Amino acid sequence: MTLILIRAENQTKILNSLADIERHAGLKINGTPRIMENSMADKYAQSILNAKLRSRSKIAVVVSVQEDATRSILQIKKIHPPAHILVISKEYTQWEKIKKIFNTLPPLKGYYSAKNPNLKKPRKK
Repeated sequence: MTLILIRAENQTKILNSLADIERHAGLKINGTPRIMENSMADKYAQSILNAKLRSRSKIAVVVSVQEDATRSILQIKKIHPPAHILVISKEYTQWEKIKKIFNTLPPLKGYYSAKNPNLKKPRKK
């Protein structure tokens, strides 16, 4: 399991990024994305990147994906989401901190997982 931090200007960009992660990167999101306080998300992002951020986020969410960190990074590099996406692997101290508070964070409203493309619609008679 890998954690992904998504920072953006608004909820629409967050939702579009989540859709991109599922549809185009092919990653499986576990459960519901959780809203993180944007100042905390910026602090974690800055410490992980070890660099000053270009801009502050107005909204941030954390999601858990089934795939490991290496696969998640490789798949996300292939897409161009409208938000800043940061894959957090277990090697970072922030992973444990976020994992501890993950279930206490409020769920993101408006998120619906992409439908399973393998399911067929029933035929009309």
